[in-house]
Amino acid sequence: MQTPSRLKPRHLEILNAIVRWFIETGEPVGSHSIARTRREPLSPATIRNAMADLAEEGYLSQPHTSAGRIPTEKAFRLYVSALTAGRLAAVEAERLRSEFSLLHTVGARVERSSHILVELTRNVGIAAAMPAFSQELDQIELVPLADNRVLTILVTRDRLVRNRVVALDEPSSPEELLSIKNYVNRNFAGWRLGDARRELLRRMLEEGELYAAAHLKLRALYSQGLLEVDESPEVHMEGASNLLGQDLHLTRERMRELLRALEEKKRLIELLDRFLDQPAGEREVHVGL
Repeated sequence: MQTPSRLKPRHLEILNAIVRWFIETGEPVGSHSIARTRREPLSPATIRNAMADLAEEGYLSQPHTSAGRIPTEKAFRLYVSALTAGRLAAVEAERLRSEFSLLHTVGARVERSSHILVELTRNVGIAAAMPAFSQELDQIELVPLADNRVLTILVTRDRLVRNRVVALDEPSSPEELLSIKNYVNRNFAGWRLGDARRELLRRMLEEGELYAAAHLKLRALYSQGLLEVDESPEVHMEGASNLLGQDLHLTRERMRELLRALEEKKRLIELLDRFLDQPAGEREVHVGL
Protein backbone atom coordinates (compact mmCIF):
# COMPACT_ATOMS: atom_id res chain seq x y z
CA MET A 1 0.00 0.00 0.00
CA GLN A 2 1.24 3.46 -0.82
CA THR A 3 2.23 5.83 1.94
CA PRO A 4 0.67 9.31 1.85
CA SER A 5 3.90 10.85 0.61
CA ARG A 6 3.93 8.48 -2.37
CA LEU A 7 0.49 9.41 -3.69
CA LYS A 8 0.63 10.86 -7.18
CA PRO A 9 0.15 14.65 -7.17
CA ARG A 10 -3.02 14.32 -9.26
CA HIS A 11 -4.42 11.66 -6.93
CA LEU A 12 -3.63 13.82 -3.92
CA GLU A 13 -5.30 16.85 -5.54
CA ILE A 14 -8.41 14.86 -6.37
CA LEU A 15 -8.54 13.35 -2.88
CA ASN A 16 -8.32 16.79 -1.24
CA ALA A 17 -11.12 18.02 -3.51
CA ILE A 18 -13.28 15.05 -2.50
CA VAL A 19 -12.67 15.69 1.20
CA ARG A 20 -13.52 19.38 0.86
CA TRP A 21 -16.69 18.56 -1.11
CA PHE A 22 -17.78 16.00 1.48
CA ILE A 23 -17.17 18.45 4.33
CA GLU A 24 -19.33 21.03 2.58
CA THR A 25 -22.19 18.76 1.52
CA GLY A 26 -22.10 15.63 3.66
CA GLU A 27 -23.01 13.66 0.54
CA PRO A 28 -21.11 10.99 -1.45
CA VAL A 29 -18.98 12.62 -4.14
CA GLY A 30 -19.16 11.75 -7.81
CA SER A 31 -16.60 12.28 -10.55
CA HIS A 32 -18.77 14.86 -12.36
CA SER A 33 -18.91 17.00 -9.17
CA ILE A 34 -15.12 17.03 -8.90
CA ALA A 35 -14.71 17.76 -12.60
CA ARG A 36 -16.89 20.88 -12.29
CA THR A 37 -14.80 22.26 -9.41
CA ARG A 38 -11.46 22.04 -11.19
CA ARG A 39 -9.83 25.05 -12.81
CA GLU A 40 -7.90 22.82 -15.20
CA PRO A 41 -10.18 20.53 -17.21
CA LEU A 42 -10.04 16.82 -16.42
CA SER A 43 -12.51 14.30 -17.78
CA PRO A 44 -14.89 12.48 -15.41
CA ALA A 45 -13.47 9.20 -16.71
CA THR A 46 -9.95 10.20 -15.63
CA ILE A 47 -11.27 11.24 -12.25
CA ARG A 48 -13.18 7.95 -11.88
CA ASN A 49 -9.97 6.03 -12.53
CA ALA A 50 -8.15 8.07 -9.89
CA MET A 51 -11.01 7.54 -7.43
CA ALA A 52 -10.84 3.78 -8.07
CA ASP A 53 -7.11 3.83 -7.26
CA LEU A 54 -7.75 5.87 -4.09
CA ALA A 55 -10.47 3.45 -3.02
CA GLU A 56 -8.08 0.54 -3.52
CA GLU A 57 -5.55 2.33 -1.31
CA GLY A 58 -8.14 2.77 1.46
CA TYR A 59 -8.77 6.52 1.09
CA LEU A 60 -12.33 6.26 -0.28
CA SER A 61 -15.32 4.05 0.34
CA GLN A 62 -18.60 3.62 -1.52
CA PRO A 63 -21.93 3.35 0.40
CA HIS A 64 -23.45 1.35 -2.46
CA THR A 65 -22.60 0.65 -6.08
CA SER A 66 -24.66 3.47 -7.61
CA ALA A 67 -23.46 6.13 -5.16
CA GLY A 68 -20.41 8.34 -5.22
CA ARG A 69 -17.42 7.94 -2.92
CA ILE A 70 -16.89 9.20 0.63
CA PRO A 71 -13.55 9.83 2.36
CA THR A 72 -12.37 7.34 4.98
CA GLU A 73 -10.64 8.22 8.26
CA LYS A 74 -7.36 7.61 6.45
CA ALA A 75 -8.29 10.30 3.91
CA PHE A 76 -9.23 12.79 6.63
CA ARG A 77 -5.94 12.18 8.44
CA LEU A 78 -4.00 12.87 5.25
CA TYR A 79 -6.05 15.99 4.59
CA VAL A 80 -5.56 17.31 8.13
CA SER A 81 -1.81 16.64 8.04
CA ALA A 82 -1.51 19.05 5.12
CA LEU A 83 -3.32 21.89 6.86
CA THR A 84 -1.37 24.74 8.39
CA ALA A 85 -2.54 26.82 11.32
CA GLY A 86 -2.91 30.51 10.62
CA ARG A 87 -1.39 32.92 13.13
CA LEU A 88 -3.42 35.56 14.91
CA ALA A 89 -2.78 39.14 13.94
CA ALA A 90 -0.45 40.90 16.39
CA VAL A 91 -3.15 43.32 17.54
CA GLU A 92 -5.56 40.44 18.20
CA ALA A 93 -2.94 38.45 20.09
CA GLU A 94 -2.17 41.50 22.25
CA ARG A 95 -5.88 41.97 22.98
CA LEU A 96 -6.17 38.40 24.18
CA ARG A 97 -3.06 38.69 26.35
CA SER A 98 -4.50 41.84 27.90
CA GLU A 99 -7.80 40.10 28.60
CA PHE A 100 -6.18 37.13 30.27
CA SER A 101 -3.96 39.35 32.42
CA LEU A 102 -7.11 40.67 34.08
CA LEU A 103 -8.40 37.17 34.92
CA HIS A 104 -6.99 35.91 38.19
CA THR A 105 -8.48 32.42 38.53
CA VAL A 106 -8.26 29.25 36.49
CA GLY A 107 -12.05 29.09 36.35
CA ALA A 108 -12.29 32.53 34.78
CA ARG A 109 -9.57 31.73 32.25
CA VAL A 110 -11.19 28.44 31.28
CA GLU A 111 -14.54 30.18 30.76
CA ARG A 112 -12.94 32.94 28.67
CA SER A 113 -10.96 30.39 26.63
CA SER A 114 -14.11 28.54 25.59
CA HIS A 115 -15.71 31.87 24.62
CA ILE A 116 -12.69 32.80 22.49
CA LEU A 117 -12.84 29.43 20.71
CA VAL A 118 -16.46 30.14 19.84
CA GLU A 119 -15.51 33.59 18.51
CA LEU A 120 -12.70 32.21 16.34
CA THR A 121 -14.47 29.13 14.98
CA ARG A 122 -18.18 30.07 15.14
CA ASN A 123 -18.59 26.53 16.41
CA VAL A 124 -18.47 24.82 19.80
CA GLY A 125 -15.72 25.85 22.20
CA ILE A 126 -14.66 23.47 24.98
CA ALA A 127 -11.88 24.36 27.43
CA ALA A 128 -10.55 22.40 30.42
CA ALA A 129 -8.32 23.36 33.33
CA MET A 130 -5.36 21.21 34.29
CA PRO A 131 -6.12 18.32 36.66
CA ALA A 132 -6.56 19.81 40.11
CA PHE A 133 -4.29 17.31 41.87
CA SER A 134 -1.24 18.93 40.28
CA GLN A 135 -2.09 22.33 41.76
CA GLU A 136 0.13 23.87 44.41
CA LEU A 137 -1.02 24.70 47.91
CA ASP A 138 -1.10 28.34 48.95
CA GLN A 139 -2.76 27.99 52.33
CA ILE A 140 -5.58 26.36 54.27
CA GLU A 141 -8.02 27.79 56.77
CA LEU A 142 -9.94 25.75 59.37
CA VAL A 143 -13.06 27.19 60.98
CA PRO A 144 -14.92 25.39 63.81
CA LEU A 145 -18.68 25.01 63.32
CA ALA A 146 -21.51 23.65 65.42
CA ASP A 147 -22.17 19.90 65.79
CA ASN A 148 -18.49 18.89 65.62
CA ARG A 149 -18.17 20.18 62.09
CA VAL A 150 -15.19 22.01 60.57
CA LEU A 151 -15.15 24.25 57.52
CA THR A 152 -11.97 23.57 55.54
CA ILE A 153 -10.90 26.25 53.06
CA LEU A 154 -8.23 25.26 50.54
CA VAL A 155 -6.51 27.98 48.50
CA THR A 156 -4.12 27.04 45.69
CA ARG A 157 -1.44 29.14 44.02
CA ASP A 158 -3.63 29.67 40.95
CA ARG A 159 -6.14 31.42 43.27
CA LEU A 160 -8.76 28.71 43.20
CA VAL A 161 -10.66 28.43 46.48
CA ARG A 162 -12.48 25.27 47.55
CA ASN A 163 -14.64 24.92 50.64
CA ARG A 164 -15.69 21.70 52.32
CA VAL A 165 -17.55 21.02 55.57
CA VAL A 166 -16.46 17.83 57.36
CA ALA A 167 -17.98 16.19 60.40
CA LEU A 168 -15.69 14.88 63.16
CA ASP A 169 -16.47 12.57 66.06
CA GLU A 170 -15.40 15.15 68.64
CA PRO A 171 -15.50 18.96 68.89
CA SER A 172 -12.41 20.93 67.83
CA SER A 173 -11.23 23.99 69.68
CA PRO A 174 -10.05 27.08 67.80
CA GLU A 175 -6.58 26.54 69.32
CA GLU A 176 -6.33 22.98 67.95
CA LEU A 177 -7.40 24.05 64.49
CA LEU A 178 -4.99 26.99 64.58
CA SER A 179 -2.12 24.62 65.40
CA ILE A 180 -3.07 22.30 62.53
CA LYS A 181 -3.50 25.19 60.08
CA ASN A 182 -0.12 26.70 60.99
CA TYR A 183 1.59 23.33 60.78
CA VAL A 184 0.23 22.56 57.30
CA ASN A 185 0.83 26.06 55.92
CA ARG A 186 4.34 26.26 57.35
CA ASN A 187 5.41 22.86 56.04
CA PHE A 188 3.50 22.44 52.78
CA ALA A 189 2.86 25.84 51.18
CA GLY A 190 4.06 25.59 47.57
CA TRP A 191 3.78 21.79 47.47
CA ARG A 192 1.64 19.99 44.91
CA LEU A 193 -1.47 18.75 46.64
CA GLY A 194 -0.85 15.09 45.89
CA ASP A 195 2.74 15.28 47.16
CA ALA A 196 1.62 17.21 50.25
CA ARG A 197 -0.96 14.57 51.19
CA ARG A 198 1.54 11.73 50.81
CA GLU A 199 4.18 13.52 52.87
CA LEU A 200 1.64 14.52 55.51
CA LEU A 201 0.61 10.90 55.91
CA ARG A 202 4.24 9.82 56.25
CA ARG A 203 4.90 12.44 58.92
CA MET A 204 1.78 11.53 60.88
CA LEU A 205 2.92 7.93 60.97
CA GLU A 206 6.51 8.71 61.91
CA GLU A 207 6.46 12.00 63.82
CA GLY A 208 4.57 13.67 66.63
CA GLU A 209 5.26 17.36 66.07
CA LEU A 210 1.79 18.43 67.22
CA TYR A 211 0.60 17.86 70.72
CA ALA A 212 -1.57 14.79 71.15
CA ALA A 213 -5.06 16.32 70.80
CA ALA A 214 -4.22 18.33 67.68
CA HIS A 215 -2.42 15.32 66.21
CA LEU A 216 -5.59 13.24 66.54
CA LYS A 217 -7.64 16.03 64.94
CA LEU A 218 -5.14 16.21 62.08
CA ARG A 219 -5.53 12.49 61.49
CA ALA A 220 -9.31 12.88 61.48
CA LEU A 221 -9.19 15.80 59.05
CA TYR A 222 -6.79 13.86 56.81
CA SER A 223 -9.21 10.91 56.69
CA GLN A 224 -11.93 13.38 55.67
CA GLY A 225 -9.91 14.57 52.66
CA LEU A 226 -7.68 17.40 53.93
CA LEU A 227 -5.57 18.71 50.98
CA GLU A 228 -7.62 16.53 48.64
CA VAL A 229 -9.67 17.93 45.77
CA ASP A 230 -11.68 16.58 42.87
CA GLU A 231 -9.17 15.46 40.22
CA SER A 232 -11.57 15.99 37.32
CA PRO A 233 -10.65 18.83 34.96
CA GLU A 234 -12.75 21.96 35.22
CA VAL A 235 -14.66 22.02 31.95
CA HIS A 236 -16.49 24.91 30.32
CA MET A 237 -18.37 24.77 27.03
CA GLU A 238 -20.06 27.41 24.90
CA GLY A 239 -21.52 27.65 21.43
CA ALA A 240 -23.63 24.49 21.22
CA SER A 241 -26.40 26.61 19.71
CA ASN A 242 -24.08 27.35 16.76
CA LEU A 243 -24.56 23.75 15.64
CA LEU A 244 -28.19 24.49 14.89
CA GLY A 245 -27.14 27.12 12.36
CA GLN A 246 -24.94 24.73 10.40
CA ASP A 247 -26.00 22.18 7.84
CA LEU A 248 -24.48 19.09 9.46
CA HIS A 249 -26.66 16.71 7.45
CA LEU A 250 -27.90 15.04 10.63
CA THR A 251 -31.36 13.75 11.31
CA ARG A 252 -33.28 15.40 14.14
CA GLU A 253 -32.59 12.38 16.35
CA ARG A 254 -28.84 12.41 15.62
CA MET A 255 -28.68 16.15 16.34
CA ARG A 256 -30.51 15.53 19.62
CA GLU A 257 -27.96 12.82 20.51
CA LEU A 258 -25.08 15.18 19.70
CA LEU A 259 -26.45 17.99 21.87
CA ARG A 260 -27.21 15.55 24.68
CA ALA A 261 -23.62 14.24 24.56
CA LEU A 262 -22.23 17.76 24.78
CA GLU A 263 -24.30 18.35 27.91
CA GLU A 264 -22.79 15.37 29.73
CA LYS A 265 -19.68 16.48 31.61
CA LYS A 266 -18.42 12.92 32.03
CA ARG A 267 -18.40 12.31 28.29
CA LEU A 268 -16.73 15.67 27.65
CA ILE A 269 -13.98 14.77 30.11
CA GLU A 270 -13.47 11.38 28.44
CA LEU A 271 -13.10 13.22 25.13
CA LEU A 272 -10.71 15.80 26.56
CA ASP A 273 -8.62 13.14 28.30
CA ARG A 274 -7.37 12.14 24.86
CA PHE A 275 -5.80 15.58 24.48
CA LEU A 276 -4.53 16.27 28.02
CA ASP A 277 -1.42 14.12 27.56
CA GLN A 278 -0.19 16.33 24.73
CA PRO A 279 2.93 18.44 25.49
CA ALA A 280 2.14 22.07 26.28
CA GLY A 281 1.61 24.11 23.13
CA GLU A 282 1.28 21.08 20.86
CA ARG A 283 -1.56 20.94 18.35
CA GLU A 284 -3.45 17.67 18.02
CA VAL A 285 -6.23 16.67 15.64
CA HIS A 286 -8.28 13.52 16.21
CA VAL A 287 -10.40 11.92 13.51
CA GLY A 288 -12.98 9.25 14.15
CA LEU A 289 -13.60 9.79 17.87
